[in-house]
Amino acid sequence: MPVIANYALHLVLAAVLLMLFFMVYVRITPFDEILLIRQGNNAAALSLSGALIGFSLTLASCIMRTANYQEFLAWAAGAMVVQMLAYAVTTRLLHMSKGHIESGNTAFGGLLGAISLAMGAINAACIY
Repeated sequence: MPVIANYALHLVLAAVLLMLFFMVYVRITPFDEILLIRQGNNAAALSLSGALIGFSLTLASCIMRTANYQEFLAWAAGAMVVQMLAYAVTTRLLHMSKGHIESGNTAFGGLLGAISLAMGAINAACIY
Protein backbone atom coordinates (compact mmCIF):
# COMPACT_ATOMS: atom_id res chain seq x y z
CA MET A 1 0.00 0.00 0.00
CA PRO A 2 1.42 3.42 -0.89
CA VAL A 3 2.65 5.44 2.07
CA ILE A 4 0.09 8.23 1.65
CA ALA A 5 -2.79 5.74 1.50
CA ASN A 6 -1.51 4.01 4.63
CA TYR A 7 -1.26 7.38 6.38
CA ALA A 8 -4.77 8.36 5.32
CA LEU A 9 -6.26 5.05 6.42
CA HIS A 10 -4.60 5.23 9.84
CA LEU A 11 -5.71 8.84 10.23
CA VAL A 12 -9.32 8.06 9.32
CA LEU A 13 -9.46 4.96 11.53
CA ALA A 14 -7.98 6.86 14.47
CA ALA A 15 -10.42 9.75 14.00
CA VAL A 16 -13.38 7.36 13.86
CA LEU A 17 -12.16 5.53 16.96
CA LEU A 18 -11.68 8.81 18.81
CA MET A 19 -15.21 9.88 17.89
CA LEU A 20 -16.54 6.49 19.01
CA PHE A 21 -14.67 6.80 22.29
CA PHE A 22 -16.06 10.29 22.77
CA MET A 23 -19.63 9.15 22.12
CA VAL A 24 -19.36 6.17 24.49
CA TYR A 25 -17.54 8.11 27.20
CA VAL A 26 -20.08 10.94 27.36
CA ARG A 27 -22.86 8.35 27.58
CA ILE A 28 -21.35 6.40 30.49
CA THR A 29 -20.74 9.45 32.65
CA PRO A 30 -23.68 10.54 34.78
CA PHE A 31 -23.49 14.17 33.65
CA ASP A 32 -23.79 15.98 30.33
CA GLU A 33 -20.22 17.09 29.59
CA ILE A 34 -21.13 18.94 26.41
CA LEU A 35 -23.82 21.04 28.08
CA LEU A 36 -21.58 21.71 31.07
CA ILE A 37 -18.67 22.74 28.84
CA ARG A 38 -20.97 25.05 26.85
CA GLN A 39 -21.90 26.64 30.18
CA GLY A 40 -18.22 27.24 30.96
CA ASN A 41 -17.72 24.37 33.40
CA ASN A 42 -13.95 23.89 33.61
CA ALA A 43 -14.22 20.68 35.64
CA ALA A 44 -16.14 18.96 32.85
CA ALA A 45 -13.65 20.25 30.27
CA LEU A 46 -10.67 18.98 32.29
CA SER A 47 -12.19 15.58 32.85
CA LEU A 48 -13.27 15.04 29.25
CA SER A 49 -10.04 16.46 27.82
CA GLY A 50 -7.94 14.12 29.93
CA ALA A 51 -9.98 11.13 28.78
CA LEU A 52 -9.66 12.12 25.11
CA ILE A 53 -5.93 12.77 25.33
CA GLY A 54 -5.35 9.58 27.32
CA PHE A 55 -7.15 7.51 24.70
CA SER A 56 -5.32 9.35 21.91
CA LEU A 57 -1.97 8.38 23.45
CA THR A 58 -2.98 4.76 23.17
CA LEU A 59 -4.18 5.20 19.60
CA ALA A 60 -0.82 6.74 18.70
CA SER A 61 1.00 3.82 20.27
CA CYS A 62 -1.26 1.38 18.40
CA ILE A 63 -0.44 3.04 15.10
CA MET A 64 3.30 2.93 15.77
CA ARG A 65 3.47 -0.63 17.06
CA THR A 66 0.93 -2.75 15.21
CA ALA A 67 1.55 -4.62 12.00
CA ASN A 68 -1.93 -4.52 10.49
CA TYR A 69 -5.30 -2.84 10.78
CA GLN A 70 -6.98 -5.73 12.56
CA GLU A 71 -4.35 -5.65 15.28
CA PHE A 72 -4.65 -1.86 15.48
CA LEU A 73 -8.43 -2.11 15.93
CA ALA A 74 -8.12 -4.86 18.53
CA TRP A 75 -5.63 -2.89 20.65
CA ALA A 76 -7.75 0.26 20.29
CA ALA A 77 -10.85 -1.60 21.46
CA GLY A 78 -8.96 -2.91 24.48
CA ALA A 79 -7.67 0.58 25.22
CA MET A 80 -11.20 1.95 25.10
CA VAL A 81 -12.32 -0.61 27.68
CA VAL A 82 -9.36 0.23 29.94
CA GLN A 83 -10.14 3.97 29.79
CA MET A 84 -13.81 3.34 30.66
CA LEU A 85 -12.83 1.05 33.53
CA ALA A 86 -10.37 3.64 34.82
CA TYR A 87 -13.20 6.17 35.02
CA ALA A 88 -15.56 3.72 36.73
CA VAL A 89 -12.99 2.52 39.28
CA THR A 90 -11.74 6.04 40.05
CA THR A 91 -15.17 7.48 40.71
CA ARG A 92 -16.16 4.52 42.87
CA LEU A 93 -12.95 4.25 44.91
CA LEU A 94 -12.78 7.97 45.60
CA HIS A 95 -16.54 8.24 46.24
CA MET A 96 -16.82 11.03 43.71
CA SER A 97 -20.27 11.94 42.53
CA LYS A 98 -21.59 13.72 39.50
CA GLY A 99 -22.16 16.72 41.73
CA HIS A 100 -18.42 17.39 41.79
CA ILE A 101 -18.33 18.00 38.05
CA GLU A 102 -21.72 19.70 37.81
CA SER A 103 -20.73 22.18 40.53
CA GLY A 104 -17.54 23.03 38.65
CA ASN A 105 -15.09 21.44 41.09
CA THR A 106 -11.94 21.88 38.98
CA ALA A 107 -9.84 19.90 41.45
CA PHE A 108 -12.06 16.88 40.83
CA GLY A 109 -12.16 17.46 37.07
CA GLY A 110 -8.40 17.85 36.98
CA LEU A 111 -7.91 14.67 39.00
CA LEU A 112 -10.19 12.69 36.69
CA GLY A 113 -8.40 14.11 33.67
CA ALA A 114 -4.97 13.33 35.13
CA ILE A 115 -5.95 9.76 35.96
CA SER A 116 -7.24 9.31 32.40
CA LEU A 117 -3.96 10.70 31.03
CA ALA A 118 -1.92 8.43 33.30
CA MET A 119 -3.93 5.37 32.32
CA GLY A 120 -3.62 6.30 28.66
CA ALA A 121 0.16 6.65 28.94
CA ILE A 122 0.51 3.34 30.78
CA ASN A 123 -1.87 1.68 28.33
CA ALA A 124 0.12 3.06 25.40
CA ALA A 125 3.39 1.77 26.84
CA CYS A 126 1.94 -1.72 27.29
CA ILE A 127 1.21 -2.15 23.57
CA TYR A 128 3.89 -4.14 21.85
